[in-house]
Amino acid sequence: MRLTPTERDRLLLYSAAQLARDRRARGLLLNVPEAVALIADTVCEAARDGLRLSEAIEAGRSVLSAAEVLPGVPDIVTEVQVEAVFDDGTRLAVISEPFAGAGSLGGRAPGAILLREERNGAAHAGERAYRDRDGHADGHDHDHDGHGDGHGDAAGTHPAATLTVRNTGDVPISVTSHFHFFEVNRRLAFDRAAAYGLRLDIPAGSSVRFEPGTEVRVALVPIGGARIAIGFSGLVDGPLDAPGARAAAIARAEAEGYAMELPAEDGAR
Repeated sequence: MRLTPTERDRLLLYSAAQLARDRRARGLLLNVPEAVALIADTVCEAARDGLRLSEAIEAGRSVLSAAEVLPGVPDIVTEVQVEAVFDDGTRLAVISEPFAGAGSLGGRAPGAILLREERNGAAHAGERAYRDRDGHADGHDHDHDGHGDGHGDAAGTHPAATLTVRNTGDVPISVTSHFHFFEVNRRLAFDRAAAYGLRLDIPAGSSVRFEPGTEVRVALVPIGGARIAIGFSGLVDGPLDAPGARAAAIARAEAEGYAMELPAEDGAR
């Protein structure tokens, strides 16, 4: 039996969700991976049953309550994203506030996202400490996973670009922190060429949501590490800084119908 990578991922998600169901049935409180798997699987199964996107999201939001998970889990898992196959194709389902009930730990929760003002203050303190230790600060990430820092926060780097982005589609679109912004959903209209080699300037693991018809101003910073973009939308699939890579990726995006700029009547860049 031959399975595609997507099919293998779906079976893995189902197995994790089934384990979560079994443990919940035994009266155990679920941890983060178990809760995320159960919520995501519920959405996928709702899509398979023929429900619409909004109905599948609501099914995922109602499958678990805060009382059924370990303390702190609702503070950590504030959003679950999963691609599910609906009758009209594959859609990204974004389940915000996935638990019935508020979180319990607030700002003390592991992984809690700081407000931008707090993040900037922490970043400046870290930059001063770096200068005190080494006499300089380069302002760049330095891990080597090929997609940037992978674990850290973008705060502390200076935005390489600040762009206005419009969602020209009819469903919300969410973009995570380390997605190569040049390759985001083709229905997001912005100065795409200016976003080549950049990612969102937000904490690792978080995302920005673009509602249909709305414009959002975003700050972008360079992808760090080895600067190799594999996967995403397949517009690069290799070293970002290789000779000719940028021009080839732009040509490919234009040929495949990606929105390359804001509509001319907006005049915003």
